[in-house]
Amino acid sequence: MTRPDPPTTIEVHHPQPLTMHPPAAAPLVPVQPGPPPAVQSIVLPDGQVVTGYTLTPAPAPAPIETRPAVSRTAVNIALGGVGFAAVCGGLVLLTSFIVALTAFVTQLIILAAVIFGGWIAVQLFGATSHRDSGTTVNIRKAVIKRNHFHG
Repeated sequence: MTRPDPPTTIEVHHPQPLTMHPPAAAPLVPVQPGPPPAVQSIVLPDGQVVTGYTLTPAPAPAPIETRPAVSRTAVNIALGGVGFAAVCGGLVLLTSFIVALTAFVTQLIILAAVIFGGWIAVQLFGATSHRDSGTTVNIRKAVIKRNHFHG
């Protein structure tokens, strides 16, 4: 792309003020008091008189129902999206907290199962051969008289 050559001459235009002649004052037409005449005359500023019938004013048009540029549904959907985006950070933190809490409770349950299982194993497979904790009595020569034990 090539650059155009710079202009060789510069033209300067000076604005010329417009001279305006004030309009001539219209002659006043006397109006008689009373009901308006059936035919009405109007004097224009240049002195001409226009005569015509009176016009009844046109009824005002019915107001046009204006609709907003954007529908309310679209605005509500957009605001819902903005609110959801604002909450997403908190939802991520809440989800992370729930996952961590679930892992912690799971580890507590496993720890309790290991400890309780170990206690049961010690009870079943303990080093002692006696299962009851009562006193052991070796009876060699016992005499029983009248349902009474003499040892």
